[in-house]
Amino acid sequence: MLWEIIFHAEFYKWFFEQEGAVQESIAMVLDILEEQGAHLGRPYVDTIKGSSLPNMKELRVQHAGEPYRILFAFDSKRQAVLLVGGNKAGDKRWYDKNIPIAERRFRDYLEETQGGELV
Repeated sequence: MLWEIIFHAEFYKWFFEQEGAVQESIAMVLDILEEQGAHLGRPYVDTIKGSSLPNMKELRVQHAGEPYRILFAFDSKRQAVLLVGGNKAGDKRWYDKNIPIAERRFRDYLEETQGGELV
């Protein structure tokens, strides 16, 4: 069974702004997420600490020695919703800045698609 992956519109925009080689590195890890879904763990996925959403996770991608992170959550249909992406190299506040954005995007997504149902 393959797990469905949904790109939030803002994540989609960010993804296609990246260089082709970065997109390829991310796509390789997305393929693994698609195959293993919620069962995927480290080194590719970790649970986010400091989020108000207990199911907020990060996809961990290394490209050319740079740490890219993608914040995502599974909805009630067990679809991975990709919310925020970025290169956190040298940015100690990356999570502080991006977790609230990811939470807001996920809540908006749930409102639009599932009547606000949190999982």
